[in-house]
Amino acid sequence: MTSTRNPILPGATIGIFGGGQLGRMTAMAARAMGYRILVLDPDPACPARFVVDGCIEAGWDDAREAANLARGCDVVTLEIEQISPRSMDAAAALAPVRPGRAMLSIIQDRIEQKDWLRRNGFPIGPYRAVRSLDDVRNAVLALGGRCFCKSATGGYDGRGQGKVGFNPDASVEEEVQGAWEALGQAAGVVEQAISLDKEISVLVARSPSGEVKVYPAAWNHHEHQILAWSVIPAPISSDLESQARKIATDIADTFQLEGILAIEFFVTTDGHLFVNELAPRPHNSYHASERACITGQFEQHVRAICDLPLGDTDVVQPGAIANLLGDIWYNPDSPKAFDKQPNFAAALTVPGVRLHLYEKLRPRKGRKMGHLSAVASTPEEAVARVQRALQLL
Repeated sequence: MTSTRNPILPGATIGIFGGGQLGRMTAMAARAMGYRILVLDPDPACPARFVVDGCIEAGWDDAREAANLARGCDVVTLEIEQISPRSMDAAAALAPVRPGRAMLSIIQDRIEQKDWLRRNGFPIGPYRAVRSLDDVRNAVLALGGRCFCKSATGGYDGRGQGKVGFNPDASVEEEVQGAWEALGQAAGVVEQAISLDKEISVLVARSPSGEVKVYPAAWNHHEHQILAWSVIPAPISSDLESQARKIATDIADTFQLEGILAIEFFVTTDGHLFVNELAPRPHNSYHASERACITGQFEQHVRAICDLPLGDTDVVQPGAIANLLGDIWYNPDSPKAFDKQPNFAAALTVPGVRLHLYEKLRPRKGRKMGHLSAVASTPEEAVARVQRALQLL
């Protein structure tokens, strides 16, 4: 630890920028510990609204309402990266905001994020920043033709992304044009496609007093660029695990993180690690920590921002999650389209499986509506259980 601990104790009020499922689950963990919760979110029916003490309906760039949020809080945190610098500053003038604006401003922009990682010596794959159609064309040529294109800001779960070099029936120019349109004809990054073995993530928590805890790596599987399932611990070598944990710790220390940070990694077929992206908040791939680890990510988030002693991150038993997307509510024969009732009772017949729904009111394709979790004696069996339960829906 680098400084004297100054804890914000239970009974205090925590403010959260964002009332989505991550804000909801953070609030539930905080309430269990005796904290009061206020959230700010533009959606009047956000998932957190049903479990918090108060909800301010406002946009991420509404500095006045950000100040109102902080005015009633002892500490403010976030569950989404899109908070404007003005809102962060307005809140920080009235309460500690953890993590802070300096870190968020780097992570919000993929160009800034990758440049920061490169400048600080962290391993990343070849990339180019692009701001025009010609930039995309030149970047694809420089990076060998097979590339992923991602918007600089916003965009997740496959949105704001395009690919070049993967469609044998399309010309390179057609794919370049399509990638530029996927970026919204705005700034982005073009990344060289790598020979990928698997994707993992590592979650690190760091308190204002400098205490650090790192979670075992999670193994993540994506379908259509959306996380389908994840399992803790990842079936990787101890050497690779140690490398990923050290990189995560070094990134947190370099940022002087106050809160939690998820680092997504690519593992190449020749055993190298590349940092993919950073998320300064709870992460979908660590929902399984709520059952797999001694301390779940949401309680750890609360501990970190309140400068409480951080919890043990050891694995008690392997745990996996499978995301429930709005697609499973889709009913092609109904004029309402998304009114099919999934068979949750059948899914819960699988041993070790639990259901977690976010109380989102409007299912749609690709929208994360909840997840299934399962524990088992091995990571492989935990994944098999959530997949089996998913099929029974």
